[in-house]
Amino acid sequence: MADATQTAGFQALDTSAVTRKFRIQDRIFYLMTLGSATLVVLLLLAIIVVLIIDALPTFQAFGFSFLWGTKWSAPADIYGAVPAVVGTLVSSFIAMLIAVPLGIGIAIFLTELCPGSLRRPISTAIELLAGIPSIIYGIVGLFILVPLMQTYILPFLMMTIGQVPLIGLLFQAPAPGVGLLTASLVLAIMILPFITAISRDVFSTVPPMLRESAYGTGMTTWEVARHILIPYTRRGLVGGIMLGLGRALGETMAVTFVIGSVSRLQSSIISPSTTISAQIANNFGDADGLQLSSLIALGLLLFVLSFCVLALARWMIGRGNAL
Repeated sequence: MADATQTAGFQALDTSAVTRKFRIQDRIFYLMTLGSATLVVLLLLAIIVVLIIDALPTFQAFGFSFLWGTKWSAPADIYGAVPAVVGTLVSSFIAMLIAVPLGIGIAIFLTELCPGSLRRPISTAIELLAGIPSIIYGIVGLFILVPLMQTYILPFLMMTIGQVPLIGLLFQAPAPGVGLLTASLVLAIMILPFITAISRDVFSTVPPMLRESAYGTGMTTWEVARHILIPYTRRGLVGGIMLGLGRALGETMAVTFVIGSVSRLQSSIISPSTTISAQIANNFGDADGLQLSSLIALGLLLFVLSFCVLALARWMIGRGNAL
């Protein structure tokens, strides 16, 4: 009887020790994860604080007129954000107009129409495109796309769409090949693999029974895509599109190669222009004083734009859930 009591006591001690060990491990794990999450927030706050502090001289010199100033001149020490901001927004908008329909169309082809023998090679090629460094896109754009634009595409656009009232103002000379439209095409090629890959993956999550039921009722492939695939995967599609938009807004090297880097507000999308990232990349190395502060202020604006894109994506996803 005494041996049994002693054995039970040892077992209770062992259980208590193991429980205490697990609690310590859980506590350490909790503190590690909490520290990681806190570190991310602190890094984000540190970036915001540094950008604001370094951008203050610009806002002290120009006030909020920096945000709508249209002139950027280093010799005159006058800086305005409008040309770079407009170039960033317009190039990203044109790139999304091109890449989103193409990306979703390719994803529908891969999931609904593509023969099985071709599905894997095409998917692999798309994933390889997503991994190509942006500077390679810039080099290809400069040495291949720019001559094509200058020799064939831009003259054709000027002779056709350029003759249409009002819209034709967007396609007026000069058209040296580098410019906003060329940069937009390069951006579209860059973000196309991201949108396609994510759209393909989310389309694959549609239950086969739902898809087969739709075909069984006599729906065409277009009707299945419009009424089944896209509504069912709305959240994933929004995420993929916003990921592509975020890539387009912040792209630097590829855009810098082909946009022309002219810090002037242009009415034509085929003329040289600039973006926030291209402006910073071209001038940051030699900048000092007020010019350096203005470039950092542009970086702050780009940060705010990216945050707004993320907030819009979250709102659209939440609205999709509500619907």
